[in-house]
Amino acid sequence: MSFPPITSEWTSAPNSQVPTASSAHFSKQKPHTKLNKKKKNERKKKERGAAESAMARSPAARKPSAAQTVAVTLALALASAGLLFLLFHLSPSSPTPHPHPHRRLRLRGARASPSPRGQIPFDPVIAGLERRRDDREWERLAAAGLHAPGFEAAPVPEDYIDGGGGFGADPDEDYINDAARFNLTRRVEALFPKIDVDPADGAVTPAELTAWNLASARREVMHRTARELDLHDRDHDGRIAFSEYERPSWAWRFDDHNSSNDGVGWWKEEHFNASDMDGDGFLNLIEFNDFLHPADTTNPKLINWLCKEEVRERDKDNDGKLNFQEFYNGLFYSIRHFDEEASTDDSNASDAPARKSFTHLDLDNDGLLSADELKPIIGNLHPPEHFYAKQQADYVITQADTNKDGQLSLQEMIENPYVFYSALFTEDDYGFHDELR
Repeated sequence: MSFPPITSEWTSAPNSQVPTASSAHFSKQKPHTKLNKKKKNERKKKERGAAESAMARSPAARKPSAAQTVAVTLALALASAGLLFLLFHLSPSSPTPHPHPHRRLRLRGARASPSPRGQIPFDPVIAGLERRRDDREWERLAAAGLHAPGFEAAPVPEDYIDGGGGFGADPDEDYINDAARFNLTRRVEALFPKIDVDPADGAVTPAELTAWNLASARREVMHRTARELDLHDRDHDGRIAFSEYERPSWAWRFDDHNSSNDGVGWWKEEHFNASDMDGDGFLNLIEFNDFLHPADTTNPKLINWLCKEEVRERDKDNDGKLNFQEFYNGLFYSIRHFDEEASTDDSNASDAPARKSFTHLDLDNDGLLSADELKPIIGNLHPPEHFYAKQQADYVITQADTNKDGQLSLQEMIENPYVFYSALFTEDDYGFHDELR
């Protein structure tokens, strides 16, 4: 048997020695250990570099500049302010108070009577709220059966409706006292061009303000008249026969000799027929309004009836006319403030102003005043809505006319809003006084 020649690395080199076990072990392990240490060092360097890179990239590791700090602070402040603005204005429980904290706008109390006297609403929004309040009270009385014929004019105490007796405060008053929802300046700015119309010259005159007040008053009166007509119109034909109308329950207190304008004569058929301008036996809405408010009528029959009533209520000797004493004791004191000379006479003992007025009215010089001779003063005895509209306009202008030119600019109205809007004030607001309340 033959063997191949040995050609291993152990015999190829002439000077090589056959390695022993120990020498072979050390010759192989020593290079490997150095390599591992090198790799570990490189790995540690890489890990250290990666950590440093990560820290460098982290926002927390970077120190922000002053400009960046200011920008972030400003952004946070704006965001907070925006959030507070939204919460404040969107919250229904956070009304914006008026600039004058001691003044609170008031709505008039509900009235059951179809012919109230009081301040004429300047703002149609206020008029609408008060009309709605009146209608609610009207419906309440109707539901309680108090609007059966004969009960329609029962007075309702204003303090009871305003929370003094049982109905509670009206939320409408909270609305008109929230400056964010009902801003007086913006309301005046919106209404000014609607008042300044004759001509539209940038100034509101007494005549323009009187016309504005009169239109507002007539709307309210007609609204109540329509409501009253609906109550009495039993067959719902839009008109009233005398048989459908009954005088108010309180009229029984007055008799034919009572000197009050609320005497029984005002509820008799003669009054009804005098209001029936077309003579058809019925009163339509316009005629019924004249019946309830004869002071504003242009119906000659009704004016003549008014004059006869003045004579009837004061004619003590029943001769159908008024002598001087009957005139002096009755009518003169009702009209004296319309007579400048009489109103400035401080002499209580002198009847000279009364005699002068009597002589002026006694056209036939018979020493007596007939019903026809009272026609020139019937407007003083029964002032129409125009009288009250002008009275209120004159008062408002004297209060708000800061430059005393007899008219109002937009700026004057903006600076004096509470002159136009009736107000209630607390004890702390001593400077405010509202003559019209």
